[in-house]
Amino acid sequence: MIETNQNIVPHLWFDKEANEAADFYASIFPESRIRNVTTLQETPSGNSDLVSFELWGQEFMAINAGPYFKFNPSVSFMVHFDPSQEKDASNMLDKVWNKLSKGGTVLMPLDKYPFSEKYGWIQDKYGLSWQLILTNPEVEKRSKVVPSFMFVNDQCGRAEEAMHFYLSVFKNSKQGSIARYPQSMESAKEDTIMYSDFMIENQWFIAMDSSKDHKFNFIEAISFMVKCDTQDEIDYYWEKLSAVPESEQCGWLKDKYGMSWQIVPREKDEMMSDNSTQEQIARVTQATLKMKKLNLKELQKAYKG
Repeated sequence: MIETNQNIVPHLWFDKEANEAADFYASIFPESRIRNVTTLQETPSGNSDLVSFELWGQEFMAINAGPYFKFNPSVSFMVHFDPSQEKDASNMLDKVWNKLSKGGTVLMPLDKYPFSEKYGWIQDKYGLSWQLILTNPEVEKRSKVVPSFMFVNDQCGRAEEAMHFYLSVFKNSKQGSIARYPQSMESAKEDTIMYSDFMIENQWFIAMDSSKDHKFNFIEAISFMVKCDTQDEIDYYWEKLSAVPESEQCGWLKDKYGMSWQIVPREKDEMMSDNSTQEQIARVTQATLKMKKLNLKELQKAYKG
């Protein structure tokens, strides 16, 4: 398995479609590939495939882990098509939109908006949400694929607070742009965040509020894996982020906004790769299932047998 420098990796929970979906996404976006597929045996969902893949240079993980969670638009992925970097950016955007549209649902039509010459929001056939935007080349460069958090219902109005919280917790952080809803805007709470972005661990994220009556919230269908080099780092993120004790399980936690994170040792990538035997992977999986916060020494012991 090839290492990337990415410290925070989006993790997508599928019922059974992880392999098919990863292949589908890798066929749509440029510079994309499947990196690794590992079968985890005897998990609570039976045998589960864990798929590591890259989309336009951004690392993702996906798992087949049963029909427990369904994607919703509270977390989406904004894809930037930048005319200063891609000579055919507008056509590229159209092609990706057309492929994602098949069997999907349009949330905001592909059109011209005050903030972009071309933008649309689509939920694909697996339920995952994408925002495709033709970016203004004069603005500071952003990553190609940026996770976007939408704060809704009782979390609406907390996007700015959450952004500052994440900036304080993670290293290599900085605030980007921020735009608030104007007083005149219908169905929007004045001064809440229409759009903001921020960098943590050298990766861009987006946060926005929506005061509309949404029938969804943040759930475990999309979580973010934080890769740690030491047990001290694991302990640090666990203490800073975990706010819902009953959600602590197998390295997973929920923060005070309902967002799910997985705090994992970077070494676990190698333990779960195709360089390991099925017995080693099985031992590490079983050890993980018994833990709340992950213990690196215990995982190393399980790996060595």
